[in-house]
Amino acid sequence: MTYSLVARDGNQWGVAVQSKFLAVGSVVPWAEPDVGAIATQAYANPRYGPEGLALMREGLSAAEVVERLVSVDDGRAERQLGVVDAHGTSAAWTGPDCMDWAGHRTGDGYAAQGNILVSAATVDALAETYESAAGRPLAERLIDCLAAAQEAGGDSRGQQSAALLVVERNRGYAGLSDVLVDLRVDDHPTPIKELRRLYTLHDRLFGETPRADWLQLKGALADEVRDRLAQLGYGSLDAWAGVANLEERVDGNDAIDPVVLEALRDEDPPSR
Repeated sequence: MTYSLVARDGNQWGVAVQSKFLAVGSVVPWAEPDVGAIATQAYANPRYGPEGLALMREGLSAAEVVERLVSVDDGRAERQLGVVDAHGTSAAWTGPDCMDWAGHRTGDGYAAQGNILVSAATVDALAETYESAAGRPLAERLIDCLAAAQEAGGDSRGQQSAALLVVERNRGYAGLSDVLVDLRVDDHPTPIKELRRLYTLHDRLFGETPRADWLQLKGALADEVRDRLAQLGYGSLDAWAGVANLEERVDGNDAIDPVVLEALRDEDPPSR
């Protein structure tokens, strides 16, 4: 009832998943920076997530983790599992009793898997889309993989929920979290489209624009920003950004992130 892709790209590890299942993000995706990522699905064993990460933390490879988890699980015939370890080595398991179509495909830095699918084309689309998108942000690649898999047939029962989890050491909120992206669509007629919308919003609030692309706050632009802030009732860019949830994109008063400037220009002053 689920298809997913687990991947490592540089210093990031991530999982993307879609299913005809309520709140799939609460069960399937697990990831830890510098350790690995896991998807546990089909008749999922949620313990595969924390136990698999613990094994990789001890130094076991993806293949060793799959073997260790599956070998002691009496329900392994109905389980499906995808793992990518700290080095980007991948491994997967599809139990013989998983409902058709069920299978997996692994490659350099990723594991793609699915069950109760229309056909193998869904897993092939996951893998081939990922392989063809090298160089783009991992979160975007993962969402594109889900969209391609759905276009190829997807879950034979339809759509309901989707999730995206990406981790990187000290690259989450305020540099104090390892969770770069953690978005879930728990119940929606088109969950992948909604996940992409949420990611676009997330990137707008918490993404990064190279400092070289910031605009110098001087002359007419400085006057415009000061006037707009005054019209909105704020004495500083920091004060407005804190309310607008854009504080992660503000750094000093000498330059402004173009994303912040666009948001400021889009905000209407309060009616009098």
